[in-house]
Amino acid sequence: MYHVAPEEVLVGTCGFSARGGRKKYFEVFPVVEVQDTFYRIVRESTLRRWREEAPSNFEYTLKAFQGITHPASSPTWRRSNLEIRGEARKNYGFFRPTREVLESWRYTLKAAKLLRADFIVIQTPPSFKPTQENVENMKRFFSTIDRGGVTIGWEPRGEWNSNQQLLRKILEELDLVHIVDPLKRREVVDTGTRYYRLHGLGPREVNYRYKYTDSDLARLAEYISSVSATKVYVMFNNVYMFEDALRFKKIAEEVGLPLKQPS
Repeated sequence: MYHVAPEEVLVGTCGFSARGGRKKYFEVFPVVEVQDTFYRIVRESTLRRWREEAPSNFEYTLKAFQGITHPASSPTWRRSNLEIRGEARKNYGFFRPTREVLESWRYTLKAAKLLRADFIVIQTPPSFKPTQENVENMKRFFSTIDRGGVTIGWEPRGEWNSNQQLLRKILEELDLVHIVDPLKRREVVDTGTRYYRLHGLGPREVNYRYKYTDSDLARLAEYISSVSATKVYVMFNNVYMFEDALRFKKIAEEVGLPLKQPS
């Protein structure tokens, strides 16, 4: 049974957003979500350096490589450093039962180990719909992979959010954290770890140019105060992410949320 309030709240951004780079970021936030691992294959030496540069109790989370979730036709692949040709293009994304998808997971897990990350974000595009084939592929994937003791969260987009019964069933069956923006929708399962990604408000799934108001951030703090969890991640992912995350930290401190502080 979890406490009726979070035990620890970690505030950060999706990517090193501070002017002044990683060193400045480490002074302000205790956690970062690495985005590079989604777009491309990052060298092991780079990941080791990032870990070594960070304070010992600084936390990394990371976004899983897009080879798991996004077909090679996705615009996001334009930033990839992989050259995929011919029939192999059909083997990426949508948790397909292919060698390429499993290799994408092995890379993701290795990156997590090098960063000593305890949480991996898996985000699916709106084109990944709640079809029987996609559900079966997800079940096969998560029953096959080595999770390496890492907590995995899933941020579904598109039609999944209109089918909460199926969504809840999959999250529970596959032991996944439901990643949401709680200012737009609430998680459908209760888990010891909560993970929130804030992409801006508006009618669309993301609105990166949105700047959160103090009222927005106060509502967010109020909701988190009511969450029963061991750990809550609050990760901003908008143009104003650094400033918004700093303002949220101040509001969260004022209402007494148990914030993890940077070293």
